Amino acid sequence: MQQNTLTVGLGDRAYDIVIGPDLIDRAGEALGPIVANRHIIIISDKNVANLHLARLKAGFKFFARKLDHFAIMAGEASKSMTMLSRLLDDILSLGIDRSVLLVAFGGGVIGDLVGFAAASLLRGVDLVQIPTSLLAQVDSSVGGKTGVNAAAGKNLIGAFYQPKAVLADTSLLVSLPERELRAGYAEVAKYGLLGDARFFTWLEENSSAVLALEPDAIMHAIRRSCEAKARIVEVDEREAGKRALLNLGHTFAHAFEAEAGYNGSLLHGEAVAAGLGLAFDLSVDLGVCAADHATRCKAHLHTVGLPSGQSDLATGNVPARRLIEHMKHDKKMRHGKLHFILVRAIGDAFVCGDVPSDKVKALLERDQNIV
Repeated sequence: MQQNTLTVGLGDRAYDIVIGPDLIDRAGEALGPIVANRHIIIISDKNVANLHLARLKAGFKFFARKLDHFAIMAGEASKSMTMLSRLLDDILSLGIDRSVLLVAFGGGVIGDLVGFAAASLLRGVDLVQIPTSLLAQVDSSVGGKTGVNAAAGKNLIGAFYQPKAVLADTSLLVSLPERELRAGYAEVAKYGLLGDARFFTWLEENSSAVLALEPDAIMHAIRRSCEAKARIVEVDEREAGKRALLNLGHTFAHAFEAEAGYNGSLLHGEAVAAGLGLAFDLSVDLGVCAADHATRCKAHLHTVGLPSGQSDLATGNVPARRLIEHMKHDKKMRHGKLHFILVRAIGDAFVCGDVPSDKVKALLERDQNIV
């Protein structure tokens, strides 16, 4: 199958997203002058290193001037200031200069952590994202959001820092556990739900093929997702307006993740799926969306084996007041008010800047079957 390339148009910081199978085997060729004769440092987690590092090193072999690698522990717990500090010290111990190139080779945790390291080292060094999970290929590797978690909440420390390129190698998805693949699918569905009703209809008809990693289906799903995100980032790189739509479901999701403690019991995509269902329910409760759209959204999530509310999560129910407290520490708070991404219909999301907390509390309690 031929590769697909699309461009994130950000003027002199524009970059390509290359999508296709077996890209890491020819990474040097695919990235061309970005990697030629450079000191390349690959950072991955230990699981990805065991599975795929040899292939990527071979792909860079005749292009890099020098090649180094660091592996960290897998999991959300590594997305921390402690791990960032350790990684920065390890990289600096190599005696780098600003010609160094960092390669984030992994899922969303690695992409966010290494991206923030690239933004911080020597006040900014070049970065390439090579995402290995579906979630990272369709979402977190694109758009320049980098960062780590804090005790107060998810992604509260970080920077906007665009990569020089993204390589989305579809052959890497074969090694994903089924649970992680489904979690990544939640972000794919999000793009249809927030702004592309036709894509969501296509997903309803083709979700089995996407999750089975049938080549044409997975390529189409990744490309449409990346196109949707790229077009939004091009007009609102730093989330001053339209880019906030990409947070559909995430106000709920980040509260669930904060309560779970980033310990692996709840995957980001699972939390997002639950948040998507609740965002539709909240929109219905506020009278801005017809109930049949919420029903359709949640039915699709259940069809692919994803949650559509907190009551579906393995982490169990949490008192609504605690979740709302987490939401108050979310980046989407403005002037002390809860901001949510709501929907008028499937494919028509909008930012709502003043959602009454009693409406959110009532929804969460109903979702938990609390009287």
